[in-house]
Amino acid sequence: MSAPTGRVPDELPDQLPDQLPDQLPDQLIVHGGLALAGTVEVPGDKSISHRALLIGSLTEGPSVARGVSPGEDVTCTSAAVQALGVRVERDPQGSTRPGGRGSVTTIEGGAESLVEPSSEIDCGNSGTTMRLLAGILAARPWDVRMAGDASLSERPMDRIAEPLGQMGATVTGTGSRCKPPLSIRGGALKGIEYAPPQASSQVKSCVLLAGLGARGDTVVREAVATRRHTEEMLERCGADIEEYTEGTAHLVRLRSSALRPFDLVVPGDPSQAAFWVVAACVVPDSEIRLPGIYAGAGRRGFIDVLARMGADVSESASGRPGSWATEADLVARYGPLSATEVKASEVTGLDEVPVLAVAGAVAEGTTVFRDMGELRVKESDRLQGIVDLLGAFGGRAEIRGDDLLVHGPARLRSGEFRAVGDHRMAMAAAVAAAAASKGAPSVIRGWSCVATSYPSFAEDLAQLAGAR
Repeated sequence: MSAPTGRVPDELPDQLPDQLPDQLPDQLIVHGGLALAGTVEVPGDKSISHRALLIGSLTEGPSVARGVSPGEDVTCTSAAVQALGVRVERDPQGSTRPGGRGSVTTIEGGAESLVEPSSEIDCGNSGTTMRLLAGILAARPWDVRMAGDASLSERPMDRIAEPLGQMGATVTGTGSRCKPPLSIRGGALKGIEYAPPQASSQVKSCVLLAGLGARGDTVVREAVATRRHTEEMLERCGADIEEYTEGTAHLVRLRSSALRPFDLVVPGDPSQAAFWVVAACVVPDSEIRLPGIYAGAGRRGFIDVLARMGADVSESASGRPGSWATEADLVARYGPLSATEVKASEVTGLDEVPVLAVAGAVAEGTTVFRDMGELRVKESDRLQGIVDLLGAFGGRAEIRGDDLLVHGPARLRSGEFRAVGDHRMAMAAAVAAAAASKGAPSVIRGWSCVATSYPSFAEDLAQLAGAR
């Protein structure tokens, strides 16, 4: 399925060897027109994995998380909390490959046992690591510096610097948007009521984690309710937290709390599952099963969008031992699609928009994605990137202000695309390439960035393509 360099191979290999994230090739070769069939166990949810490590570092006693994501972003969070004196141990146990869902991670720290890091904390490419960890650091009387790679260094952090400043911390960065590296001087925080100007679960989580160590109540008021993984985790740990509504607003109130340890199974990542659901819907004669996927509020938007498009996607309660109430087993099959309108508020975080745009490219009519300006400040400018990606494979899209219009139906063809360090764009390109008609193979360059979240994606794609 992949080739690191040189000539494009004529045939797909039967299987790929296991590869650690830092060993991924920088080029992926995909042959289109092959039906995809079988079962995929996607990595554990990345958002929950980050929070398990961060909140586990604050619990009074060792916590256990089973099936933590193996991606580099989560590995950065693991290294970051270890820099604060937290013990993190990972046991592969029932895993059949590095980082599989059978792995067990033990986190042992304690809110009163954390130590000031002796050097700068490297957050890699992970905005989640930087934004959420900032909340924990802000509650401590330390001077800490956090940095990241070139991509993360271009992402605005003013959205966390403002509320943390109101709480009593000092957060400084580069320029008016407070870009990394960040310096944080914390301690002696007071609770505030804060209404984020943009819907962001990361900003909400940063404020709540700071609120754990603040005097008085901390309240986050959201115009649009975002994914609530932090609230779920804090509830599990016995935090004094409540959620309620006032008019159309969603509020979360938290009081300083000691946290008890947890033992949880991380459900499958819906943002990763979305690539396979769309792949099944757009590659002829395909059927893909995805067990144990988190399908709670704030994360199932892509399923609802595809349902409006007429996609054949079914879900049933997960029978996996230790499953969350919000877990589901998904089955997706190929079928005709029709255009729809997608609002940014439907797909919180916008992570699934690149691959939903691939579905829009083959759908009958023009699919309109509304208010997508936030895509410009992700790991890459995904708004322009989607236009380039679809164009590379024979589709057509355009940008009007903050709206993205995807015109269909297109007959996708093989092409070449460069991911420029953005894992979701790389995987969306792989789905478009798989949906291309038979012919010359497609080439996706910069593939190694997929190690950020889903290092075994190419292996899973090869297995699905060879199942029939």
